[in-house]
Amino acid sequence: MAFPDITPDLRAAAPELRGRLLANQDLAGVTWFRVGGPAQVLFTPADEEDLAYFLSKLPADIPVTVIGLGSNLIVRDGGIPGVVIRLGGKGFAEITVEPGDRLRAGTAVPDVKVARAAADASLDGLAFYRGIPGSIGGALRMNAGAHGGETTDVLVEARGVTRKGEIVTLKHADMGFTYRHSAESTRDIIFTSALFQGRPGDRETILAEMDRVTQAREAAQPIKERTGGSTFKNPDGGKAWQLIDAAGCRGLRIGGAQVSEMHCNFLINTGGATAADVEGLGEEVRRRVKDNSGFELQWEIKRLGLPA
Repeated sequence: MAFPDITPDLRAAAPELRGRLLANQDLAGVTWFRVGGPAQVLFTPADEEDLAYFLSKLPADIPVTVIGLGSNLIVRDGGIPGVVIRLGGKGFAEITVEPGDRLRAGTAVPDVKVARAAADASLDGLAFYRGIPGSIGGALRMNAGAHGGETTDVLVEARGVTRKGEIVTLKHADMGFTYRHSAESTRDIIFTSALFQGRPGDRETILAEMDRVTQAREAAQPIKERTGGSTFKNPDGGKAWQLIDAAGCRGLRIGGAQVSEMHCNFLINTGGATAADVEGLGEEVRRRVKDNSGFELQWEIKRLGLPA
């Protein structure tokens, strides 16, 4: 389906806009599942100031959705109404090493690049980002973690833009981090950069740790498939993959979507899946796990947009 084109009105309201504003843009191609409908409007700001200007001019009744690398995301088949903002380009992709064993990164930077930049600067403590298939923006939003480390362990502060176009800086305590979650008070902020605290380390030792993380992922996870990464959060007192396996869901299929045979907390698009197939499979897994064990799995993957 196609949404009404509101880009002429948005351009008229923000005549000094420098970023790219496009109507009815496909989003399936930018998600790792390769499923889903279009964005009514896709906005790619030139830099933080451009983003702030756009938001300050955007009518309050138009919804805003932010997507990053699309790794931990299902866009539903009906697409996303309103404005979808995707940060990219030089304005949000810089990495700088700062005094005091600190590293600053734009939120469009892939997590793996932050791990590598830290290693090259002999900064220890950030190697766990090698195992997270996303960008720094998503890591802030979800307190992303892997292999014994979490974003909350290393974040000093995050910078962003509010829905009203105000540029703000949030200290670690303002983020309200819990397991795979940040505070609701941050929900109207689009993060633009983050400052991390590392510690002095040996480059070769850090690179060896990153290689270990890489090998562990390749051995245990279907990283070469069309997948969205870890699907469900680990509940208190259990591991999601074990609960899914015990419920007989390994290899379970709906349409073109399948529970991975390699790691059953991963869903994969085997080819031709719709977003409804993927989400429906996830809900069926949740139902079977609840019936089998009493655990109610919570989605870790974000689901956005309208059904077909």
